[in-house]
Amino acid sequence: MIAQQFRFQLLFACIVLISVQSLAQDKNDTPIPKTEFYDLRGTNAIDVALGTTVINGDFIDPMFEIYSHIGYKRHLTPYLAIDFGYHKFNLAYIDTFNEGFMSFDLNVELLLLPHEHFSPYLFVGAGYNAANHFKQTAPKVQGGIGLEYIVSSQFALKLYSDYNYVSSDTLDGLEAGASDDTYFRLAFGLNFYFGGTQKKTKLLKDHKTVIEAYSITDDENSPKL
Repeated sequence: MIAQQFRFQLLFACIVLISVQSLAQDKNDTPIPKTEFYDLRGTNAIDVALGTTVINGDFIDPMFEIYSHIGYKRHLTPYLAIDFGYHKFNLAYIDTFNEGFMSFDLNVELLLLPHEHFSPYLFVGAGYNAANHFKQTAPKVQGGIGLEYIVSSQFALKLYSDYNYVSSDTLDGLEAGASDDTYFRLAFGLNFYFGGTQKKTKLLKDHKTVIEAYSITDDENSPKL
């Protein structure tokens, strides 16, 4: 009877010891945070682009015209960024209309593969559209897609297109039809990333602190023989 009780106690002690060791192993296996984003890119970016734009309005025979852009982007997380940009472009129809415009856009951007060299991205936002010398102005909304490729650390090439819906039917000087005027932009550009070293250091330091805390807890909870 005593031998049976001893075997039961020994079995219980083994189960407890195995459970504690398994829990400690799970804690020590805390994955190292992914920091490739900060090596390839950064928390801030200055971006420039050059391309073309075309209007969809009330006249026929729209023309592709010149388009340029400069902006600043701030990554809140590797996946999510806020982008503010200034855009300068012309909208035109063959032999009918050609006018210079600008827009000030604020977008939320989603980078789908932030830890890879190549990543598609999506963006959506709102802006303020104005003709040269602010002869006419109107709010707008926009959205688009793009591709980004990291050529070297913190330097990227990008190709993107966006659709712009302006809350005005007089963008081309003619008010006709049932819908407001819109335009498309297509551009090739560069992203110059900077910052992020401190963020990467903090992530790795926090990870090390967690591991050390687990180790101290494990030492305190380890069975004393």
